[in-house]
Amino acid sequence: MKLTAGGALLARLKAVGVDYIFANSGTDFPPIIEGLAEASAKDLDLPEALVMPHEAAAMGMAHGYYLATGKAQAVMAHTNVGLANCAIGAINAAAEQVPILLFSGRTPTTEQGRLGSRTVPIGWGQEMRDQTALVREACKWDYELRFPEQVPAIVDRAYAVANSTPPGPVYVSLPRETLCEAVAYPDLAAPPSVAPAKAAVDPAALAYAIDLLAKAERPLIVAQRGCGSAAGFELLAEIAEDWAIPVVQYWAIQLAIASDHPMSAGMNPSPYIEEADVILVIDCLAPWSPEIHKPRDDARIIHLGRDPLYGRFPVRHFASHVSLVSDVADGLAALANGLGPYRKEANARIAARRPIISARVKETRAQVIDGARAGAGAPMTKDYVSLCLSEALGERDAAVLSELGCPLAPLTLSHANSWYQEPHSGGLGWAFPAALGMSLANRDRLVVATMGDGSYIFSNGPACHQIAEALDLPVLILVLNNSEWGAVRQSVLGIYPDGFAAKANSMPLTSLKPTPDFTKIAEASRAWTALVSDGEELPQVLARAIEHIETKRTHALVEIRIRP
Repeated sequence: MKLTAGGALLARLKAVGVDYIFANSGTDFPPIIEGLAEASAKDLDLPEALVMPHEAAAMGMAHGYYLATGKAQAVMAHTNVGLANCAIGAINAAAEQVPILLFSGRTPTTEQGRLGSRTVPIGWGQEMRDQTALVREACKWDYELRFPEQVPAIVDRAYAVANSTPPGPVYVSLPRETLCEAVAYPDLAAPPSVAPAKAAVDPAALAYAIDLLAKAERPLIVAQRGCGSAAGFELLAEIAEDWAIPVVQYWAIQLAIASDHPMSAGMNPSPYIEEADVILVIDCLAPWSPEIHKPRDDARIIHLGRDPLYGRFPVRHFASHVSLVSDVADGLAALANGLGPYRKEANARIAARRPIISARVKETRAQVIDGARAGAGAPMTKDYVSLCLSEALGERDAAVLSELGCPLAPLTLSHANSWYQEPHSGGLGWAFPAALGMSLANRDRLVVATMGDGSYIFSNGPACHQIAEALDLPVLILVLNNSEWGAVRQSVLGIYPDGFAAKANSMPLTSLKPTPDFTKIAEASRAWTALVSDGEELPQVLARAIEHIETKRTHALVEIRIRP
């Protein structure tokens, strides 16, 4: 079939498994838009192209959709300016090993004489010497499409590289003249010609790790990015319970173990890390703070993950005496199978440590819940908001995303894929669009985005609310408003606890006063809204917001005034 390169690109994306194209179009998009219409007219199967009013929302939605489905999606942006708006999302995706197929137009190379040549002044104004430099460091692979006949091969390679271990974003720039060219494509619906490369655990390293764990007196597990799948989640729970190994979720990005599991040891690695003789680190960029937490000198440390050494980060030195490269769920299955024969011999050690750990876990959990309840008032604490949200969710199948919003510790979550925290790369504005992407994947699941007021401002609220209304995505947004950059304040206090800034009446460069009335922003897109200042009112307001979402099926925003 003879087709323009723009149309062929879209059809090939569907063939490799892309469901959606999150697109913010521009003057470089005529061949893409024409390609959509052309491919549709020729009855080619295409991804659904969604209009994104801002590129940051497009990247966040692709990120969230992958978290919900495990399927990489495509983002298309407008030349260099659109790509610049994608950069933060690419940084976030790279840090969290999220595959995204990122495309942007490229200013036409020719000034005249070809279909697609420059026609308006921005054709000159948007040209760059190295457009890809905007995202190159965050991408695993990049390319500029040179010829229309390359389309199937380039799409296949992009998808395979993005999904290979460890996954991450890739980038292709699309010159307008190339997209306008039409050639014959043999079979755009053919299966992918390149398969992603998946890593498997080295048998010798696995055997050593199993021996260390089985013979440990005080083993510890530190997890940060979940367990890879629901099956992995169940496996970790079984290993921790059967072997009486505490699991600490330090700065957790995804939930690895249920909050109320008898071996769920909270967020703080101490005192476990100072006592442990063997530590299993599961997919952690920074499993502890070297300034604060000090493993024993003789402790043996095992790292398990798709990139256990996090090689793309120049400075990261955590001891790794055994490095296990694999998908986390597969690695946990291998560990569980290998530990089985050692169980009887380890019974005495397990029986000795179980009551100690169980008592600590219960005490830690009780302190967290009691502390959260004490945070009611006007204004209330973040921990109290978390506790109220947990009680409001009850037994629902829900996903909670937190971007400097609700803390994990007071929540009671028992299912895989129920907790997501902002990427450690710190590109703010992530939670709201990521929640939209998760809701797009499953509108029947309650998705809650919790954000600080600064994070909500970064999310470009008007754009995200417009998307929620346009696509009928019934998400719940909680804006925890303390009228400041709370994370910045805490960082200053951590380094200068008795400094001048700590003693100042108003800490410099942290205040966001006066904050807008965030409910008005949401109301502009017909969202259900509420403003809560008194903690006593919060449970009832959350119940009404959830009832609205479940009955009216439109999104809701609750602004919650919290303590600095």
